Amino acid sequence: MTGPLAVVSGGTRGIGRALSERLLKLGHRVVALYHANEEEAEAARSALGPGFTALACDVSASAEVTAAVRTLTANHGPVRVLVNNAGLNVDKPFLDLTDDDWHAVLGTNLTGAFLLTRALVPHMRAQSDPVIVNIGATTGIRPRVNGANYCASKAGLMQLTKCLALELAPDIRVNCLVPGMIETEELVTRFHLRDPVARERVIEEIPQRRLGHTDDIAAALEFLVNSAGSYVNGQRLIVDGGQFMW
Repeated sequence: MTGPLAVVSGGTRGIGRALSERLLKLGHRVVALYHANEEEAEAARSALGPGFTALACDVSASAEVTAAVRTLTANHGPVRVLVNNAGLNVDKPFLDLTDDDWHAVLGTNLTGAFLLTRALVPHMRAQSDPVIVNIGATTGIRPRVNGANYCASKAGLMQLTKCLALELAPDIRVNCLVPGMIETEELVTRFHLRDPVARERVIEEIPQRRLGHTDDIAAALEFLVNSAGSYVNGQRLIVDGGQFMW
């Protein structure tokens, strides 16, 4: 394949895999970074075909990011699209959070985006309409209990998006895509949505009266990376069925 190159962190499972698949359909080659789950990575390789490469990398570790970027640019060339999607939850009451709980979540969700963006921007500037999309969370805007580390990381990611949009313009556009309640295995487990009562309680809060699909987020990504979104920069695009309406 000879299309432009996209890099998706956390791109082998859940929303990230749907984003990888959409970019492939748009004609991109995709390198998906994953942390540790080789089984999921192999499943994605088998399903998504020859334009897809899965590469192990802990995005919170500067040395690993440097090595991964060196490898992927040497093997696949310069990057047009970067999607900072890798995310981690360690939910506990604030006073129960350990140093490791804090640093693990901030390291993946915020520092990871910083490290990967810093390493890839020099390889993106010469591309046609290069784009960075950070994957945020509604809890980066409205807080929740037992998630101080996660909420802080996603709030920081939204502000990082704006700073990057200012500094990298006009060469590179940077936006934040914010999913609402998207039906992934992780979300179903966290919110006990196999229980019909719990599921209905969540759906009642969403004007569209359904959970989101990963394709809903992939469609929003398509808008942000295509020419239709060429005048969109430094923005957050919330895809949540109207649940919060900020």
